[in-house]
Amino acid sequence: MGTQATVAIPESRIQVRAKIVHLTTVHSPFDVRILHKECVALARANYQVALIAPHEGDEITVDNVRLHAVPKPEGRLKRMTVTVWLVFRAALEEEANVYHIHDPELIPAGLLLKLSGRRVVYDVHENVPEDVLSKNYLPAYCRKPIGLLMGVIERFSSAVFDGIVAATPAIAKRFPRIKTVTVQNFPILGELSGAKSISYAERPPLIAYVGGITAIRGIEEMVRAIALVPENLQAQLALAGSFTPSSLEDEVKQLPGSDRTDFLGWQSREEVANLLGRARVGLVLYHPVPGCLDAQPTKRFEYMSVGIPIIASDFPFWRDIVERAGCGLLVDPFNPDAIAESIYWLLAHTREAEEMGLRGLRAINTCFNWRNEAEKLLSLYGRLASHVPTEQES
Repeated sequence: MGTQATVAIPESRIQVRAKIVHLTTVHSPFDVRILHKECVALARANYQVALIAPHEGDEITVDNVRLHAVPKPEGRLKRMTVTVWLVFRAALEEEANVYHIHDPELIPAGLLLKLSGRRVVYDVHENVPEDVLSKNYLPAYCRKPIGLLMGVIERFSSAVFDGIVAATPAIAKRFPRIKTVTVQNFPILGELSGAKSISYAERPPLIAYVGGITAIRGIEEMVRAIALVPENLQAQLALAGSFTPSSLEDEVKQLPGSDRTDFLGWQSREEVANLLGRARVGLVLYHPVPGCLDAQPTKRFEYMSVGIPIIASDFPFWRDIVERAGCGLLVDPFNPDAIAESIYWLLAHTREAEEMGLRGLRAINTCFNWRNEAEKLLSLYGRLASHVPTEQES
């Protein structure tokens, strides 16, 4: 589960006992942002917290966050229809003071909850209108109209909902400033650094990628690049994550470099920590497509949080952070040769690479960490909860 950072809670907040329920149809009930960051931060602030999500059964998770499970869907269409209805019905059963939805497909459920007199918060993880343009399962001719429609739906619902939580500053600009708070997906201090780790100079030439594995996240270029790194360095690429679509894995295994790649599949947080505790370099090589240029991939900050240098796509928004922190190298994500050259340089210059990693770690400790973001979330809920009955009053 990982070590959780303790957020200092002002004494005035300890009396708040409003009930908060988070809802998701898309994400795992153990999603780091939803459960380990937001739900746990609220539970530690003495709110009653439940999470409704597709899962095998109800259970109590970390910090007494209660998981209210609904059946797992079979396919995307059932998820967007049947599962949305099941999650909405479960939400009504909870009789919470505030509902916090995490997926665009739950907007109708959020509007119905508003009509029933509940307070609703919409957590916007991606720039949805732009993200739709990269959905390969949608016919190309309808992506732009759907994206425009989603933008209209979000604008309307944001005027109705009580709060908006935006995952990046770029996303926040699309919503009313008066009710929007930017809560970035920065790492929990110490979460990934407490597992098995060896000194940087003694680590094997292991290059790590952690997260969802898709074409637009640069999987083909990563694998092709590892094939171009001189064999005498014995560099190995480790992939920790699931392929989407699943058929992509078979395609990638046919590429040059697949023989120097470890396909680890989905990994627990402890396993991710152990992997990064052995790695020399972390990769984040998204393609420059709508939805990615202004994204804040969690993996980039997680690499920084364990003190390893990163090789990242050379986007203006990303360049500002990487160059300001001095924590890695920037490349053209479409160029396996440039990626391989960067890997070679970091492996061949151990001292300089370690210093990059340490600068990244300092940036995490001083700025890019969840402790600062949790306070923004708690501030929003402090305002919302002040207008609903507490447990003692109800």
